Amino acid sequence: MEKRKLVIIGSGPAGYTAAIYAARANLEPIIFEGFYSGPAGGQLMTTTEVENYPGFPEAVTGPELMDRFRDQAKRFGTVFVTEDVKSVQLSSHPFIVKSPSHEVEAEAIIIATGATAKRLDVPGTRDGEFWQKGVTACAVCDGAAPIFRNKDLYVFGGGDTAVEEAIFLTKFGSKVYLVHRRDELRASKIMAQRAMNHPKIEILWNHVLTKVEGNTVVGSITLQNVQTKQEMTRPAGGVFFAIGHEPNTLFLGNEIEKMNNGYIKVIPGTSKTNIEGVFAAGDVQDPNYRQAVTAAGSGCMAALDAERWLAHRE
Repeated sequence: MEKRKLVIIGSGPAGYTAAIYAARANLEPIIFEGFYSGPAGGQLMTTTEVENYPGFPEAVTGPELMDRFRDQAKRFGTVFVTEDVKSVQLSSHPFIVKSPSHEVEAEAIIIATGATAKRLDVPGTRDGEFWQKGVTACAVCDGAAPIFRNKDLYVFGGGDTAVEEAIFLTKFGSKVYLVHRRDELRASKIMAQRAMNHPKIEILWNHVLTKVEGNTVVGSITLQNVQTKQEMTRPAGGVFFAIGHEPNTLFLGNEIEKMNNGYIKVIPGTSKTNIEGVFAAGDVQDPNYRQAVTAAGSGCMAALDAERWLAHRE
């Protein structure tokens, strides 16, 4: 069985940043980047223009940004395994990490498997259709892109996140429609009131999305009234899903403590989990911000926490 001081599970800004710091500290990390569960590089691999990552004033594509992260980690000696981790054993030390073709004994582990945005599965929204061509699940990440400027934009959801994203998009779209399948928002009263009072937001009650169409990018959507079943097609420049995220923690089973929403629980201000020697970084432990820059920062924290923990043991 292969033995490593540090195993990093997951890639993206958090995993790659953790690898950069850990490799520079001579921890010789091995990183399981993922494969079937999501592309190596995380959610940014399906993002076109990234305009809010510091240091790139002219914007950069998500895949290019992640390639740079990866190359930097590789430069310092990180070992890459492009596979999903199937299981971990955290009940005794050293820990065991298993993938389809690897079994590694680890002194410390950093979990950076991220979270997957929930998407409505309707025609036109899928991979190879208009996903990331006007259909997205992160208004803060993508809303400022030129294709959304001065267009009618549609946000689907009824919680605080949906309202926040709708308000954010009013800076860029000509009109923002908040579409909810019920006749009352799930958002807090104060957030719901902000949406209903905003001059650029209109709420479409009791409607669901049934189709997205366009040429190279989103051009129109079809909505159905859940009560009357009547459909209407409307011009649209963007479709934004705000129906939540699912942390990628299935492979962990009950090996680690999680919050009620399924995200890994860490000690506030650190990357430390309830298991000594196991750390978490990025969106898998962050239900609030979910940004590339915050994920990268927490990857740095996890690598430093792991380095200090290992040094203390030695």
